[in-house]
Amino acid sequence: MSTEKTNQSWGGRFSEPVDAFVARFTASVDFDKRLYRHDIMGSIAHATMLAKVGVLTAEERDAIEAGLKQIQAEIEAGQFDWRVDLEDVHMNIEARLTDRIGITGKKLHTGRSRNDQVATDIRLWLRDEIDLILAEITRLQQGLLGLAAAEADTIMPGFTHLQTAQPVTFGHHLLAWFEMLSRDYERLVDCRKRVNRMPLGSAALAGTTYPIAREITAELLGFDQVGGNSLDGVSDRDFAIEFCAAASLAMMHLSRFSEELVLWTSAQFQFIDLPDRFCTGSSIMPQKKNPDVPELVRGKSGRVFGALTGLLTLMKGQPLAYNKDNQEDKEPLFDAADTLRDSLRAFADMVPAIKPKKDIMREAARRGFSTATDLADYLVRKGLPFRDCHEIVGHAVKYGVQTGKDLAEMSLDELRQFSDKIEGDVFAVLTLEGSVNARDHIGGTAPNQVRAAVTRGQQLLASR
Repeated sequence: MSTEKTNQSWGGRFSEPVDAFVARFTASVDFDKRLYRHDIMGSIAHATMLAKVGVLTAEERDAIEAGLKQIQAEIEAGQFDWRVDLEDVHMNIEARLTDRIGITGKKLHTGRSRNDQVATDIRLWLRDEIDLILAEITRLQQGLLGLAAAEADTIMPGFTHLQTAQPVTFGHHLLAWFEMLSRDYERLVDCRKRVNRMPLGSAALAGTTYPIAREITAELLGFDQVGGNSLDGVSDRDFAIEFCAAASLAMMHLSRFSEELVLWTSAQFQFIDLPDRFCTGSSIMPQKKNPDVPELVRGKSGRVFGALTGLLTLMKGQPLAYNKDNQEDKEPLFDAADTLRDSLRAFADMVPAIKPKKDIMREAARRGFSTATDLADYLVRKGLPFRDCHEIVGHAVKYGVQTGKDLAEMSLDELRQFSDKIEGDVFAVLTLEGSVNARDHIGGTAPNQVRAAVTRGQQLLASR
């Protein structure tokens, strides 16, 4: 019988070492080492609980805690030697702990498995990431509120089908993005509730024979709940999928925002100007100023959508409980969180610096008969059925196309050829200001409603 030693913690059952390529292929330390802080946090809590229930002595607990804190300092100083042959972040830290404090280091793993250990680490890490992302959403929303308040009276065209539809204010348009981000914030807060459930104590899949007290560990780590089933505890990745779904929605919103910024900065629109620090030039066309930040965010949405699809595919065929497949959960999850956080940071930095070109926006709102609906509403108030009013205004627009005149540019006599109900007071509703001011209700584009919405938004952010 071979007694050859292997580097793996599980090598006792094997008669030969793992092939070098297989060791590299199956190792996760290159990417899961970013969990080191949460792994150490979980290990300290686990050791504290083991001491409270009498599995470890107080001296052993203290030695483990001191050793782990020294290892964390080594890692953060860039002095830690990460070894591929030790497979993952967990075994690298445990092996180093044993080097430091001797046999007591080997007692740390009592009553747990890498299966529940990694599930706990990921939840601790994702909980922190969600908090960082929520802070960036709030920062972006603060920027939107500030810009919306400043531009509550700035008139621009509103679009449907990318065709001029009705006049709106720039502030009102910005607040649409505020609403989307509010829903993103709510989804992530709700997702965090399910992230914050502790699987530690599930051990490999069936729990442990040691007299652990999971509620102690949960309290030490700030978990709201203890997982109710050990099989589910080690194999569940719903929380990661749910996060990627919420992140995908948020990136979809940022991508739509990006698309508008790209359009608005173009020579064809010229609605806004972005500061040079958020743009780049062309290597051969000296006149170019490319909106790279919005373009890149628009492109990065695909990475997060891919992470969601990848995790769903990863989990769909797995029997209970833990399988090696689950090693593939971390890279897409890490990437999705990084991408969303960085995209939000870029937008939170950029949005307050957007400069609207008010005259161009206003002139664009004058084109395309954007007050046609206002004329129809005017005729309704004169007693005509809306469908008849719709047809009347359609004829007026046709006349405007033929003559090159906007509705507000037509004389009263020109307008009255379409309906004798039209009087001199019609011009009050055909102006851009009259149009936006008339939509004076909650959610409407009237400037005073925009300011009221900004106040409500500020109250919302203050309550978080």
